[in-house]
Amino acid sequence: MSSSSVPMSTKAAMGPLVVIVFLGFLAVGTPLAALAIHLHDAMGFSPALVGAVIGAQSLMTVVTRHAAGTVCDRYGPRRSALIGLPLAALSGLVMLPATILLPADSLLVVPLLLLARAMLGAAESFFLTGSMTWGIGRMGPARTGKVMAWQGIAMYAALGTGAPLGLWLLQDGGFDTVLLLSILAPLLATGIALGLRGFPGSGGLRLPFHRVVGLVWMPGTVLALSGLSFVAMTTFLALHYQARGWAGAGLGMIGFVAAYILVRLFLAHLPDRQGGMRVGIASLALQFLGQLLLWWAPGPLPALLGAVVTGLGFSLVFPAMGVEATRCVPAAQRGQAVGNFIAFFDLALGLGGPLLGLAATLGGSAAPFLVGAVSTLAALLLLRRLPPVA
Repeated sequence: MSSSSVPMSTKAAMGPLVVIVFLGFLAVGTPLAALAIHLHDAMGFSPALVGAVIGAQSLMTVVTRHAAGTVCDRYGPRRSALIGLPLAALSGLVMLPATILLPADSLLVVPLLLLARAMLGAAESFFLTGSMTWGIGRMGPARTGKVMAWQGIAMYAALGTGAPLGLWLLQDGGFDTVLLLSILAPLLATGIALGLRGFPGSGGLRLPFHRVVGLVWMPGTVLALSGLSFVAMTTFLALHYQARGWAGAGLGMIGFVAAYILVRLFLAHLPDRQGGMRVGIASLALQFLGQLLLWWAPGPLPALLGAVVTGLGFSLVFPAMGVEATRCVPAAQRGQAVGNFIAFFDLALGLGGPLLGLAATLGGSAAPFLVGAVSTLAALLLLRRLPPVA
């Protein structure tokens, strides 16, 4: 249910929420690479322990998505966002003694680090699920795809700028400056959220976890299978260029990101107007072609083309499948649908790195893109089995 009887314009409805998501995800993206370097170089952590600390966030994000959706449906999405954003700031405060104040060999350091990362994972669940559901309420359910497209731009823009910004802050001012930004950004987002009007949750009976997952598993699985290509691009593209002795890995990433953003800027309305299935099929077909090009590419120019085509295809998969997921559940359970749907992408991010890393070890640097192509083809076949709109 919208906060007003007439859906708001895109600028009025989404502008503040896009800023909220961007600031919230700065708290996620800014310490990501900087924390790994600080733990390894300054504190002497092993790579395995660094991985465990970093991974605690993703695990908690998956675990808490359903709870965040329940809060949205029962108490309203504004409540969910106002739980997640201060919690993100608090996670930075908890990390402060673990990384700055206590000696590295203190028995409290690892538990505090794991607690801080788990808090950040839960915070992401609550503020992103809340912001997505809030946007649908402000824009109207008929523009669900557009909401998810714009929130996705904010999310990836924050992650894309946050990581290099965090590394620059680490080098220029130390890890305490990284934490300072990670604390202040979600606090500023909290202030913006407090100034926005919310709308009440539906209350009433809740669908159990297994029932909601049972309703959204098909579009969610399509998203997860498609998401393996995103992991291949963000994690293994530069390594592939390096292994082949090619220059221009940065240009390949720029091509992928630029294509992704341009499609969302100009074609975000398509899932709402044309339907999630139709847009999803076209998007996955492009993504499949892009991954095949990257796997086959004999030189950097075909690889660049593959990166661009992958970005064109991947861009609208999330909003297209979001449209399909939200139509699978009653309106009163929309928050749970959004939360559990996003959890499928979280799983792809969490499992994709080790899976594609194994593929690269066994099959060479191009193997992750072959896995991306095969998983995209599987997503395309599964998508064609989605039930039609009633």
